[in-house]
Amino acid sequence: MESGYFSEWLKSYRNYLRMRNYSPRTLDSYEQVIKHFAYYVWLRRHTDVTKLVIYWKDFENARLDTEVEVTPIIITDFLSFVSSMQTYKPKTFHRIISTLSSFYRYLYAQGAVTANPLTGIDRPRIKQQEVKYLKHNQVLRLLDSIEDLRDKLIVRTIYATGVRVSELCNMNIEDIDFDEHTIRIRGKGDKIRTVFVDDDTLADILKFIGNRIVGPVFVGQQGKNISSRAIQHIFKHYAPTGITPHKIRHSYASELSKRSKNLRVVQENLGHTSIKTTEIYLHTDIDERRQVYQKFFPLSENGEK
Repeated sequence: MESGYFSEWLKSYRNYLRMRNYSPRTLDSYEQVIKHFAYYVWLRRHTDVTKLVIYWKDFENARLDTEVEVTPIIITDFLSFVSSMQTYKPKTFHRIISTLSSFYRYLYAQGAVTANPLTGIDRPRIKQQEVKYLKHNQVLRLLDSIEDLRDKLIVRTIYATGVRVSELCNMNIEDIDFDEHTIRIRGKGDKIRTVFVDDDTLADILKFIGNRIVGPVFVGQQGKNISSRAIQHIFKHYAPTGITPHKIRHSYASELSKRSKNLRVVQENLGHTSIKTTEIYLHTDIDERRQVYQKFFPLSENGEK
């Protein structure tokens, strides 16, 4: 078995994630978690356990020259230790465990460890928060309230395609196939996907760009692509309080899921790697829930016998 130090395998693991098109931000986040864990392991092996708290504060000089093979006990001790040092939200704690589990799955596949020590480690349950979003008719009313043609088209395009703000900003005319009614989107981690666009939105885009055949669909300062800040400003000016471009993306996902009943299609259109992320966008509005309750609940007068 090929073992080794954290300092060696961390570089290898980061390169592995980079080849899988993980974003730089995600790479940095993973690396920080692993460095903290590696330093904890080093301290456990080379210092007095009673002085862990003292040495832990010197993370800037963290030592990573210790072997990656650890036991599940070390994992649980580390999780208990970091919990005592700082209060983490369940979502953050879940991310720490997921990062370490991913790292050790990679090490196991490479033959660097005999087993994944994260196997069997319980993860905190994350309370799902219901996302505030606009219903279809509310989005249409928002569009009707916008007089500026460019601003209206920006909001409409987000709702028609479900793209992220960054993806809308980087959208170029040459990415649009007017015959196939599709737009080529470069998403997170430079992953390419195709989204569909309806006839009316496509006609508005064609009218908006005029004779231009290349370059940004939405032009910002100095002829470059519009900035995300400019789009945020549009929403602050027109949209109800709390409604952001991302919430309109939620509206798109919720409406498409409601009509299609096909979560996999919604996932691919949104560019989600995991379908678990897409499930957050599932909604049943209060009227729909009331109708189902009145029709099917046994104690309801209108319930089916």
